[in-house]
Amino acid sequence: MCATRREACDARFATSALLYARTTVGRASILVVDDEPNIIRTVRGALKVEGYDVDSAADGPSALEKLASRAFDLALMDVQLPGLDGLQVLERARAQGVDTPVIVMSGHGTIETAVQATRLGAQDFLEKPLSTEKLLLTVQNTLLLSRLTTENKKLRRLSYETGLLGDSAVMRELRERVRLAASANAPVLVTGERGTGKELVARAVHEGSRRSQGPLEKLNCAAVPADLIESELFGHEAGAFTGASRMRRGKFERAHGGTLFLDEVGDMPSAMQAKLLRVLQEGELERVGGHEVHKINVRIVAATNRDLPEDVAAAKFRADLYDRLNVVPIHVPPLRQRRDDVPQLLAVFLPASCEANDRAPKTVTAAAVALLQKHPFPGNVRELKNLVERLVILTPDEVIDEQDVRMVLGTPTNAGSDGYYRPGVSLREMLETAERDVILRSLEHHKGNATHAARDLGLERSHFYKKMRSLSIRRPGADGSEEADDE
Repeated sequence: MCATRREACDARFATSALLYARTTVGRASILVVDDEPNIIRTVRGALKVEGYDVDSAADGPSALEKLASRAFDLALMDVQLPGLDGLQVLERARAQGVDTPVIVMSGHGTIETAVQATRLGAQDFLEKPLSTEKLLLTVQNTLLLSRLTTENKKLRRLSYETGLLGDSAVMRELRERVRLAASANAPVLVTGERGTGKELVARAVHEGSRRSQGPLEKLNCAAVPADLIESELFGHEAGAFTGASRMRRGKFERAHGGTLFLDEVGDMPSAMQAKLLRVLQEGELERVGGHEVHKINVRIVAATNRDLPEDVAAAKFRADLYDRLNVVPIHVPPLRQRRDDVPQLLAVFLPASCEANDRAPKTVTAAAVALLQKHPFPGNVRELKNLVERLVILTPDEVIDEQDVRMVLGTPTNAGSDGYYRPGVSLREMLETAERDVILRSLEHHKGNATHAARDLGLERSHFYKKMRSLSIRRPGADGSEEADDE
């Protein structure tokens, strides 16, 4: 990459991070620890201009005392300090349970010092003399990462509501409905579009109930062949049918004392619906091929994305079974009805996806978040989660901006409202835009493997690489050795 282009990328990175950090971190409190008054004065001034609340300490013991007595959002710590050096302060603070994020500074920076600081819990390392621009960017990124981490920990501490993320009115209402349903023992019917999190609701009902110490069994009624679903639910005796070499307990028996989650219950075969209704009414079952009656104590939570009242009217679903399951109805709202929850969902999905895919922590600009909030998300929260993973994998920079989101959503940055057509733009430019979009989608589908993408598009690999070069496309994670075989 030429110097001019690299400088432009660095500038875009700095601007994007600055914009998003300013909208996210608020008025953070920062402790500056250094024994040189001039450095404290300079750093304090630069941070105050950005709106931060700044305190300072000139030696190790004072720094340790202030960290223990006040909850700072961040500490900038010099290594060479009177009394206790910066690494000793960091080590003792962590031993005392102080988890304030720390950026270590040193005028004699070495790799060994940086590694030691990281091992002791420092978030970053800055060499002196300090660049104001780099200082501010490092502070903003550290504060942002700390906020995302804190939010993630807060969300993970939720008990039976874990996974039901969002502060919108509809999500608050959903959590309250789940809480009330969990405290009872009646059947629950969870409805909602695909990808809204119906299974999370079922798990939340179980974990919030008195049955939480019991088992939670699940059966996807749409995924089991019609001739096997009875055996899956009720179990079978040895010799009940070809291949049944030994007795097997079904989902009902395994869920005894707990909860049975029947996913996609609307797709259950009609003959099986009658048998399920009988078991629910009588609280007992017989295994396939057996005659012994087994008492069961199981709570049913069913889920479907079908319109069951419509199916009942069309005689596709038994009305009496619907009434039996629909004692406590819970509807999970689609993501388009809770767009304000998108930033909170991103705060959870983004760091988790970075960790799962071995990527450095990434941030999202405010403009990119706003664009995601406008997307209809027909696949709801599941689609958003998958989209975040694609962005993490396919965005080479540490900041995900609006252009990155548009590309992954399949909306060309320069496209007009009618697709690729733009008045006053040549056909060649519009075709190049279309080609670039197709190639990027193919690379995304094949996880960046250019050989597979070329084969998928019916192109020779060498021709595919030429196309990539002519359209300024760089494979995610490519190291420049384009001609290497990536089979």
